[in-house]
Amino acid sequence: MQLRLSVKKTNEEAYEVETSLAVIVAWERRFKRRASDLTNGIGMEDLAFMAYDASQRAGIVVPAVFDTFINSIENLEIVETTPANPTQAEPSADN
Repeated sequence: MQLRLSVKKTNEEAYEVETSLAVIVAWERRFKRRASDLTNGIGMEDLAFMAYDASQRAGIVVPAVFDTFINSIENLEIVETTPANPTQAEPSADN
């Protein structure tokens, strides 16, 4: 699963980051959960951690302490979701 997250920090322009396998694995390690657990719903702390880690990996400067990052967020939302196993399109009559 890949998520595109919109992060709006106080007194700053919003920016978007995308999760990656490395971000999801970091989330699994920190929270001792599996990515498959995300199908049952995702909490705001989960999204904040993914935004924090994805921001770091994208070279965006974030506070050294995760809770400081959380306190700086004004709005955080999922912009787009890509499923882990997208379905293949049916072959067309042209193929």
